Amino acid sequence: MKVIETEIKGLLILEPKVFEDERGFFFESFNQKIFNNAVGYEVEFVQDNHSLSGKNVLRGLHFQLEPYAQGKLVRCISGAVYDVAVDIRPSSESFGKWVGVELSAKNKKQFWIPPGFAHGFLTLCDKTEFVYKATNFYRPESERSLLWNDESLNIEWPTMEESPTVSAKDSAAQMLKELFS
Repeated sequence: MKVIETEIKGLLILEPKVFEDERGFFFESFNQKIFNNAVGYEVEFVQDNHSLSGKNVLRGLHFQLEPYAQGKLVRCISGAVYDVAVDIRPSSESFGKWVGVELSAKNKKQFWIPPGFAHGFLTLCDKTEFVYKATNFYRPESERSLLWNDESLNIEWPTMEESPTVSAKDSAAQMLKELFS
């Protein structure tokens, strides 16, 4: 597995070694030992999640408050997404900065987002399936949403022909300065 460091320390892009032939392909999508070595510490996943979305659906930017913050290992198994992680650790030198990466069934990349980051994605294809492992259980009372188009973040989402489809909860999300002032 190839590990690619991003501009923000701790956010990693993981590219599996894919074996392809006339039958199709095979790759190891997760190996605890290799993963722990890549991130530099032991990670325990407790929950797997799976979503299906049409094209131009934006989910996020979600996070959970401490002590229920979640690390997420995300990937797209059908279609494609533009995946974004925003550093929401107030004491971090990269607070408010973000990294975006295209994840697709074709490129098979995964994105490691440790606790302390808001996470969201925009679907680029119809019938996009997205899966992820989480390091903490979902706790609705601890969940918060950061507004996906907060101007202070200046996230460069892919060009959209029209506004994305966003849930009522995500439309009512707060801006970074409201959440962390």
